[in-house]
Amino acid sequence: MKYLIIIFILCFSTSHINGQSKNDIVIGKIDIIESKILNEQRRILVHVPEDLTHPNYKEKSYPVVYLLDGDAHFYSLVGMIKQLSSVNGNTVLPRMIIVGISNTNRMRDLTPTKGERPNSGGGENFMSFIKNELIPYIDSNYPTIDYRTIIGHSLGGLTVMNTLLHQPELFNAYVAIDPSMWYNNENLLHKIKTSPFDSNYQSKTLFLGIANTMQKDMDTILVKKDTTTSTRHIRAILKLNTFLNKDSEKNLTFKSKYYEDDDHGSVPLITEYDALRFIFKFHRFKLHRSDYLNPEIDLVAKVEEYYKSLSEGFGLEMKPDEEYVNNLGYQLLENNAFKKSEEIFKLNIKNYPDSFNVYDSIGDLYMAIGNKEKAIENFKKSVSLNEKSYSKAKLLELEKE
Repeated sequence: MKYLIIIFILCFSTSHINGQSKNDIVIGKIDIIESKILNEQRRILVHVPEDLTHPNYKEKSYPVVYLLDGDAHFYSLVGMIKQLSSVNGNTVLPRMIIVGISNTNRMRDLTPTKGERPNSGGGENFMSFIKNELIPYIDSNYPTIDYRTIIGHSLGGLTVMNTLLHQPELFNAYVAIDPSMWYNNENLLHKIKTSPFDSNYQSKTLFLGIANTMQKDMDTILVKKDTTTSTRHIRAILKLNTFLNKDSEKNLTFKSKYYEDDDHGSVPLITEYDALRFIFKFHRFKLHRSDYLNPEIDLVAKVEEYYKSLSEGFGLEMKPDEEYVNNLGYQLLENNAFKKSEEIFKLNIKNYPDSFNVYDSIGDLYMAIGNKEKAIENFKKSVSLNEKSYSKAKLLELEKE
C-alpha cells in the first residue's frame, strides 16, 4: 500500500503538501490506500487526538468514527468532537480517531442495489472495501479500540442502514442522517420492515436524523397521505421511523429526532451532535464542588466506578486514564484538598507504576505541603524512570536548600 501524508489546514489557509510551519493549525492527514477490491486509489482523511504526541501518554487507544462523504463533513465533525471531548476538561464524548472517506464515484459506492440511476449498485463492493481493507488498515496503523461508529448522510445514510441490516457486527453504533430510503422504490426499506432485529442487535445503537424537506403547508402527519414525488424522501424516512419505534423486542437501541428547522443540507451537523451524545451517554463524568471539598466523599471510588461504567459501555476493560486522573489530582491540589489529591495521585501510581510522570506529580503535592523528604523520594523515582523528567530540575533546587 502506498502511504502518503499531506497536512490539512483548518480555516482558509492553503494546504501545505511538502510540510508544515510551526504556525499551521493541523487537524489531520491524508492517507492513500490502494484498494484491490475497488481497483482504485482511495483517499482517506484521518484525525488522531493530539494527546498521542504528548511524551507521557503514548499508550492510549481510541474508538473510531468512520465518516461517509468525508470531504463534506470531516472538518466540522473533528471540531465538534474535539470541543466535547477535551476542551475545558470536557468528557461528554471520548477522544476519537475520525476517518473521513472521500468519494470517487458516490452513486456507485453509496447505493446498495442497482436502481434507476446510471452506474449505481456498487454498495456491496464498497462495504467490502471498508470491511476488508480500510478497517484493517486503520487498526494496523493507528491505536484503535474495538468500538466503531459509522455516520452517513443522504445516500450515505442509506449505506448506513444497509450495513446495519446485513452486517450489524461491523460497527457498534450507526448514525443515519436523512437517509435516502426512497431509493430504488424503497427496496431497502421493504427489506428492513420484513427483517427481525434479533439478538445480533442487542449491543447495537442507531440514531436516525430526519430533516424537514416538506413544503411549508405540510407537517409530519399530513405528508404521510401525500403521493407526490416531491415528498417521497421524507415519507420513506417516516415509514422507517415508525417501524423502528414499533420494535417490541427492543434489541436495537434506537432513537430518532425530527429537525423542523433544518433542511436536507443543514441537518448533518446537528444530527451528529445529538447522535454522538446519545451513543456515548455513558461517557460523561461530572464532579461537583462537594466532591472536591467534602472529606466524606470517596473520590477515588467515584473515579473507579466511572471507569467501570466506561468498560461496560465500550465492552472492554478500561482503567482510569492517566492524564485525566493526573489533571484531577492537580485540581484538588489547587483547591487545597491535599488528602484527596494524594489519594488521586496514588491511584495513578497504582495503575501506572512505570510512568515517570505520576511520581513527578505526587512529588509536587508533597513539595506544596512541605514534606521535603517525600518530595525528594518521588522526584528521584521519576528521574530513575526517565532522565528527562521534569523532576530533575526540581531535585536540584531542593538539594540546594
